[in-house]
Amino acid sequence: MPYAPEHKEQTRARIVECARRMFNRHGFEAVSIDQIMAGAGLTRGGFYHHFANKEELYSEAIGSYARCNPSMDFAAPARQIALQMVNAYLSRQHLDDLDRHCPMIALPSDVARAGPAVRRTYEMLLSGMVGLFERGVDPADGDARQAALAIATLCVGGMVLARTIENDDLAAEIREAARRVALELTGLGATASLSVSASSD
Repeated sequence: MPYAPEHKEQTRARIVECARRMFNRHGFEAVSIDQIMAGAGLTRGGFYHHFANKEELYSEAIGSYARCNPSMDFAAPARQIALQMVNAYLSRQHLDDLDRHCPMIALPSDVARAGPAVRRTYEMLLSGMVGLFERGVDPADGDARQAALAIATLCVGGMVLARTIENDDLAAEIREAARRVALELTGLGATASLSVSASSD
């Protein structure tokens, strides 16, 4: 008896989620298809029912990050979403949670060596982040696009540095410096700083 379409979709989603976590922890090259399928409770034989190759899975795993951030309230006003994103992205919780690391901070070197499909997915993820900031900021000079690009750069760059150094105090300083400047760029200044939750400590 053939499986229902819902079963195939659920199985594919399970593979993608397992792959996303493993790629975050170990990178693209260090993770095999066998390991991913075993982690998802499946056999290698089923992989090619869902994906043409490992890079196709990698691309989908990168794109899936947009759907796996339970801390964001996307029903909130655009300004509040932008502030939530800055605070959540540069938080200690995000730094410590390897499984939920954004691919833009976890996998940039891998993506730079990947094929066009993966790089397009990575760019789409960045574009989504920039668009979110662009809708929510009110910069002093009126150039929302430039402010949004700078905020995204501070978020991603700040976390890449914080993730790669051993000195916890310096990592915290980097995250805080990036967060404060990013909040200033939203156009709210001190008001934005007052909205920071304890999660950014």
